[in-house]
Amino acid sequence: MYSNTGYLYQHDTEIKDTTHELTVTGCGIYRLLTRTSMDTLRSNGRKDYQLLYIGAGRAFFHMGGELLEAPTGSMVLYRPGVPQHYVYYLEDKPEVYWVHFSGTRAADWDRRMGFPKSGILPAGNSSEYHLLFSHMIQELQVPRPCMEDVISLDLQQVFLKIMRYTQEPHANHQIRHEVQEAVHYFNEHFADAISIEDYAAAQHLSTCWFIRSFRRYIGVPPMQYLTSLRIQKARKLLEDTDYPIAEISAMTGYENPLYFSRLFRRVTGYAPSEYRRLS
Repeated sequence: MYSNTGYLYQHDTEIKDTTHELTVTGCGIYRLLTRTSMDTLRSNGRKDYQLLYIGAGRAFFHMGGELLEAPTGSMVLYRPGVPQHYVYYLEDKPEVYWVHFSGTRAADWDRRMGFPKSGILPAGNSSEYHLLFSHMIQELQVPRPCMEDVISLDLQQVFLKIMRYTQEPHANHQIRHEVQEAVHYFNEHFADAISIEDYAAAQHLSTCWFIRSFRRYIGVPPMQYLTSLRIQKARKLLEDTDYPIAEISAMTGYENPLYFSRLFRRVTGYAPSEYRRLS
């Protein structure tokens, strides 16, 4: 079994923190590599909260007299004092993150996230969850100044991502993913020659659907977003460097400096040379 864990104290300590708003006492990840199964039973539960995230595969939880499946992307919440019984099977290739926490605001976060009585909630399969849990583990393994505050903020980001996922209509989840991927791509490749039609085709999307979805989610069409992004980068280069305007034009995706200057004036109200002089 692969295991990577970190604890606030030297070992797994159950505490019910009534002093701080949110305290993380332990965080970790389990993967089954050779063992056929892993069965966890805590008849009396724990004093603190435990949140588990099924990052891959699936796991099974005994809750309310039923055996429930938690597929990839599920969050499972155990409240203090609730008996815990869950099992992972090697054939399902599970990857499960977990975190123990308590504090004066723990119950409030529990209420806001809206977990059902079963304690299992679909939360989406996102790499951001993996990064946040991994960062909490690393912080707990090598204590540094402000560690407890940093880990608390990481956990709150997990909570907020759960809330964002559950409060957004399910039909929007695919739209959100496609648009977020486009935004990341535009920010990394803004200096390249980007065709919206070619980008949509490469993602196996209808151009009309992509433009409509992008505008619905971001507020502007993709080409307008890309133009605004390029002009923003150009403004920063004009402010912080002495590069020639023709070079800045090329660096922000415009091979024709004259077209770049006209576009820059239309967006900002100033020619690039005027903007540099005034900044």
